[in-house]
Amino acid sequence: MALIPIRRAGDPVLRETARRVRTIDNSIKRLIEDMWETMYDAPGVGLAAPQIGIPLKVIVIDTGEVEPIALVNPEIVKRSGERRLDEGCLSVPGFRGELTRSTKVTARGIDPATGKEVRVKAENNVFAQALEHEIDHVNGILYIDYLSGPEALIPLTDAPEVQR
Repeated sequence: MALIPIRRAGDPVLRETARRVRTIDNSIKRLIEDMWETMYDAPGVGLAAPQIGIPLKVIVIDTGEVEPIALVNPEIVKRSGERRLDEGCLSVPGFRGELTRSTKVTARGIDPATGKEVRVKAENNVFAQALEHEIDHVNGILYIDYLSGPEALIPLTDAPEVQR
């Protein structure tokens, strides 16, 4: 496993629509292990492959609310409700913003351990927020895109400086 530098807003890879993974081979499994290590080290609750410069549709999430999950080729299949909340991102360190996310989220993707399609549901928790956030990443969207402008970013005065 390896720690991989997290790309920051302004890096073009974060604005690309990531490519679908055709085969879950050892390179994809190694990528997922590196993503877990990088996410936990950051520390964060989710990470998408584009955030480490790999334009593939792969995400990992561990909010502590449900079992940690890795999904390949994830997509939102249903969402409903709205709620306002604070959000931050490892690719936009030192800031947060208030935005609207769904209350209920259903996503599907491939479980890399089994190679089978799975559906995951989340309601009114950080896991629902993380699903939308990380799936946005593989579609070239950052949470700051939902803000009215740069002035809506709120500095985290107690956020440690990320050294990478």
